[in-house]
Amino acid sequence: MFRILAVLISIAFLTACNGASDLQKPPVPLGDFNLYHNIVVAPKVQELPISRKVSEEVLTTAVKDAIAERFDRYDGMRNYHFGVSVEGYVLAPPGVPLVLSPKSVMILNLTVWDDAAGKKLTGDKPHQITVFESFDQGPIVGSGYTKTAEEQLKNLSQNAAKSIEKYLVKQNEAEGWFNRPADAVIQREKLPSAGAAASE
Repeated sequence: MFRILAVLISIAFLTACNGASDLQKPPVPLGDFNLYHNIVVAPKVQELPISRKVSEEVLTTAVKDAIAERFDRYDGMRNYHFGVSVEGYVLAPPGVPLVLSPKSVMILNLTVWDDAAGKKLTGDKPHQITVFESFDQGPIVGSGYTKTAEEQLKNLSQNAAKSIEKYLVKQNEAEGWFNRPADAVIQREKLPSAGAAASE
């Protein structure tokens, strides 16, 4: 994981658009979707030694708040659950302007549960998402000079929530995840505990 994060943080040109830029607009269509459980954990999170540090509680709260900010806008009649595990992150410290401008990055795993069907839509393996800080966070000198660790984390978390939404829209278009008839209920499985849901 450390080696992967080191490679990712060096790819300065892979920056994202601001994940909160569309929150004032109507949400993109997502079928009959309602987020019921929003579970975020980080039991095995890793960070590079150069990263600014935040506590596990601060980290998971930031991601959970960003997910709620985006997905609480949906008010469908069918309930779904997110289990999110933050696997790694880098909050970029100040670099050397024009020579080394580290970029912040976050890696997380997403599991999506269909409450009525009692099953994981994401299958046996969670869907992994990697997000970078937005271009407007410090494209030249790096956000380590212009943003606090909390501001960097908020931006990453909002970008992660946006990436989750894009993934769900894609899956709904391809697989109809959130367009199932109301009576399309299969034999229910026991939903896992909060920690288990996020780590699977």
